[in-house]
Amino acid sequence: MSTWFSSTSQGYRLRLTVAPGGRRTEVVGLHGDRLKIRLAAVPEKGAANRELLAFLSRVLKLPEGAFRLLGTRSRSKLVEIHDPSPDLEPRLEALLKQVQS
Repeated sequence: MSTWFSSTSQGYRLRLTVAPGGRRTEVVGLHGDRLKIRLAAVPEKGAANRELLAFLSRVLKLPEGAFRLLGTRSRSKLVEIHDPSPDLEPRLEALLKQVQS
């Protein structure tokens, strides 16, 4: 199992590091025990946080309402996903595999 996400009773908790201000939004790789995501949004007025949740929603094929962001003022983020679907774990693992291949 990966170190950057863990299962909870309601779904999953993701440990992320974000880098706002990139040319495009993409998974960069691992940064310690966190998944690093570059964001094509600046960290002003919540734009980077909105971009992060929209990106996760797109790549994991879940509604944005399934995500809850904890710690909004740091580059280190905790994101809770309220969806206990058994097929979600392979989709999470696939995020990192996109970068490693």
